[in-house]
Amino acid sequence: MDNAFGIEPPPNGRIIRNLILGSNYIQSHVLHFFHLAALDYVMGPDVPPFVPRYQGDYRLPDDINKQAVDNYLLALNIRRKAHEMTALWGGKMPHQQAIVPGGVTEVPNTQKIFEFVDRLNEVIDFIDNVYIPTVKAVAGAYPDYFDIGRGSMNMLAYGAFPLEEGMDHLKKKKFFPAGVYLRGQYMELQPDKITEQVKYSWFKDGIAATPEQARVEPDVHKKDAYSFLKAPRYNGEVMEVGPLARAIVAKQKDVVALGDKAFSVMGRHFARAVEASQVAHAMKDWVLKLEAGKPVATPHKIPSSAQGIGLTEAARGALGHWNHIEHGRTAVYNAIVPSTWNMSPRDDRSQLGTMEQALIGTPVKDTKNPLEVVRVIRSFDPCLACAIHIMTPDKKVISQFQIN
Repeated sequence: MDNAFGIEPPPNGRIIRNLILGSNYIQSHVLHFFHLAALDYVMGPDVPPFVPRYQGDYRLPDDINKQAVDNYLLALNIRRKAHEMTALWGGKMPHQQAIVPGGVTEVPNTQKIFEFVDRLNEVIDFIDNVYIPTVKAVAGAYPDYFDIGRGSMNMLAYGAFPLEEGMDHLKKKKFFPAGVYLRGQYMELQPDKITEQVKYSWFKDGIAATPEQARVEPDVHKKDAYSFLKAPRYNGEVMEVGPLARAIVAKQKDVVALGDKAFSVMGRHFARAVEASQVAHAMKDWVLKLEAGKPVATPHKIPSSAQGIGLTEAARGALGHWNHIEHGRTAVYNAIVPSTWNMSPRDDRSQLGTMEQALIGTPVKDTKNPLEVVRVIRSFDPCLACAIHIMTPDKKVISQFQIN
């Protein structure tokens, strides 16, 4: 809407938006590792939430495993702190409600700044002294997962956390830059090269279209289709988005130092942990730049007609929204979310999506207990609200359910 209305937030509004987004990064990354992904590597006690679980390949030494289990509970409290940090500026969490066109609704004062910093200090201590060491301990016990889950090795980032004012998202300085890493080469991001394709999606066929042009009709009986996800592509290429993509595009030294092993299950977990620390430390500087009493939003009028594009980085990766306003109302709205990039089906050239590519070649010891497959999938932090697809090559029935 900022782009469509031709407005931008004042400095206070920009900073508060960054604090809301950054706090959400932290809660999301902590949730993903400790409460969703780590349970694939840590053997917890035989009580919920540690059961039911996949059986088999748990390698952590007993003392490290016990500490990791304890960290599960500690991480719950830290995630709560991050939620509170978001709510201080966003009104509530989840689903903050303070971001509006042209800025935010929340006005900074000394008390809110103090409360935010107090929680942030505790969060930073956890990230640097618990989160990152736990990821390193897991990686040390599972070194083979630096060679599993390779994916497309093409990275896309829209950039996030603007550090200065300016209407052009791509030109203004950001904490995480926008860019493309394609076949080993760094390139500038060109949003007009983004298209959506539906050859293998449950939508009627059409030519590859840019997001603002895309019009789709469901076709649930379409031959060869296997997903309600469309296939976003950048210049026709399969891309990965997320913390690893942001790190590669930004040339983050600790992640880049891994070489090709960064493009892996453990590389994604490591990039996510490093990013949590980066964002947390940056927010400590940003929050102190807020000025009490200064404007937080830019006044505006809704245009009769306009088009807008909004590009940012959600915790899971590149997030783009495209809108078209007619007669003062939204006529067309399209969004491409991170999991659509990562979990996409084949495209018009039958190229596999990046997660599909990452799964190929994964060694599975027990097909009835596919723990290795789960580890690859969870390294992408898939959004189950974005899409779910279940398929088997031979179409056999896995389970039957009767719902009354």
